[in-house]
Amino acid sequence: MDLDTPLAPATASRLGTAGPTARLAGFAAGLRYAAIDEAARQAARRHLIDTLGAMIAGAGQEATTSGRNAMRAAGVGAGMVPVPGLGERYDALSAAWLGGTSAHGLELDDGHRPGSVHPGAVVVPASVSLAFLRHSSGEALLTAIVAGYEACCRIAAASHPRARWRGFHNTGTAGVFGAAVAGASLMRMDAAAVENAIGTAASYAAGLFTFLGGGDVKRTHPGHAAREGLMAALLTEAGLPAPRGALEMKEGFFHAYAGGDTGAFDGAAIDLMSAGGHHPDSPLAVANCYIKPYACCRHIHPGIDAVLAILREEGMTAEAVERVEIGTYAIAATHGAVGWSEMTTAQMSFPFVIATALRAGRVSLADFSAAHRADPETLALAGRVSVVVDPGCEADYPSKRSAHVTVTTRDGRRLHRYVPEPFGGARNRLSDDGISAKFLDLAAPVLGAAAAEAVLGRLWRIDQADDVAPILEAAALAGGGGRSV
Repeated sequence: MDLDTPLAPATASRLGTAGPTARLAGFAAGLRYAAIDEAARQAARRHLIDTLGAMIAGAGQEATTSGRNAMRAAGVGAGMVPVPGLGERYDALSAAWLGGTSAHGLELDDGHRPGSVHPGAVVVPASVSLAFLRHSSGEALLTAIVAGYEACCRIAAASHPRARWRGFHNTGTAGVFGAAVAGASLMRMDAAAVENAIGTAASYAAGLFTFLGGGDVKRTHPGHAAREGLMAALLTEAGLPAPRGALEMKEGFFHAYAGGDTGAFDGAAIDLMSAGGHHPDSPLAVANCYIKPYACCRHIHPGIDAVLAILREEGMTAEAVERVEIGTYAIAATHGAVGWSEMTTAQMSFPFVIATALRAGRVSLADFSAAHRADPETLALAGRVSVVVDPGCEADYPSKRSAHVTVTTRDGRRLHRYVPEPFGGARNRLSDDGISAKFLDLAAPVLGAAAAEAVLGRLWRIDQADDVAPILEAAALAGGGGRSV
């Protein structure tokens, strides 16, 4: 499918001279389920399942609990929309915030490598909240997810890595457009209305990398983006006018977030619908996203793959390690200086994660507990992990997320592995069975094994549902008190 083909006739005629904002709006307005290729349909199902699993498991984490308590203190939130993994029902905006925060809270959510962004944690919570409220069909929900991923991933890819070096977190800044476009798709807006929703969402883009200094605010970035993007779509439906061309205009998103200070930056010239490239199986961004096998920052995953391969293939143990030297791209290398005093920072810390992988032979949620973060043997090994910028890896980024890893043993051996792209990527995928196993691992402890199995089966067939509300209701706990806070 050509990205320009599934457009409403009235829209297609003006795309020859349209800027990036109008082109994205025209695509989203014209997208229909019948025009989505099978690879993208399956990817949308996979990423919906994966994100809902992360939401269910993350609904009990501290950032989500803080959000629920803050809503109670403010006297807001009560409604009819379920949040996966919780028992209380909320209004759609609050449900989107809680769902986005939950999805990102355990560092298990999906991502798009070229845009260095986590689209699922924004697009899926906004989409399922509105789809429940409007009793949307499964096909409508999957179409909205595909449209939302397209907006989030393309805008992030067009901005990255310039936005990252300016200190912006693409999940919060680009994510808001994914939620707005997904909402607009579910509302069946025309191209002018979608562009209006994008124009409103542009004023709500937010999120900084200050979380590397500590705290838990990172968890809330996709929650904020999901809520504000959905609000932008609802405001458009309610008649609020917004600027056109909000992505490329002089005062617009690309200039502010990706570099227009000198006046030499031409946002209107960006080929937005090609930003970040395509997977060979589909031109749609959702098919070019990864799903995480490890509960930590994706930039660290190639290093994890390398040390796990050394452990497995060399029959080595952590006790034999003298030092670990990692060469990777510059953005990943910044995580070599991150500490591990809190779970949030530990999941961003190259030394702690690599030491954990060597000692445990895995990287799971349990490995970031306070006890593990204080374990003297892990800390001693973390102190022997060094991370530097490798020129070759830097030259390949962002087309690849690669790492060279050399482990020197106490008996003088030097064991090297190169990982060009970590496991779980679009070209190195988790199987559908792997997706199911991950979902059950995350959802069964919360919903119960039988309920989780039942929800999973319905999610794999969600395109057949005339109304997704009962499926989404089944992913939440029985109405009432929810988890203890």
